[in-house]
Amino acid sequence: MALVKQAMIAVTAAVIFALVYGEGVDPNCLGCLCEASTKCNASTACHTPYPGAYFCGPFLISWAYWADADKPIIEGDNADKQGAFERCVQDLYCGAETVRRYMAKFLNDCDGNGAVTCVDVIRTHKFGRQDCARAIPQDDKFWSQYQECAIRLSLQ
Repeated sequence: MALVKQAMIAVTAAVIFALVYGEGVDPNCLGCLCEASTKCNASTACHTPYPGAYFCGPFLISWAYWADADKPIIEGDNADKQGAFERCVQDLYCGAETVRRYMAKFLNDCDGNGAVTCVDVIRTHKFGRQDCARAIPQDDKFWSQYQECAIRLSLQ
């Protein structure tokens, strides 16, 4: 039952993303990225997992990532106002827009297989634009959660 519920959540998230962000990153890929990051938990608080790191929201986005994505904001907000980063990336839609913009600027064939796929999105998101060729350890929780979702949604 839990597996069915998770699949329905992922598919629902993908449908919402497809309706709102019909271009760029495949909506199923965005859904699996969200699921791998936090199980798409929109109430994920900002936290500092290690010194110098600060990640927020369901996609676990850093301030630098958000800035590289040209600081998207929730409608009516101001990117220069204190808390704009947190308000955006803790919102599912604005967080997804941040990922979409970041990928529009920096996504490439990270694994060198000749095609830009969701795996390249995952690598770019996890390691950043300059280190996306780095291998993801097979025992990495983020990676295994992505793979489970990708299998359920038949992502390549």
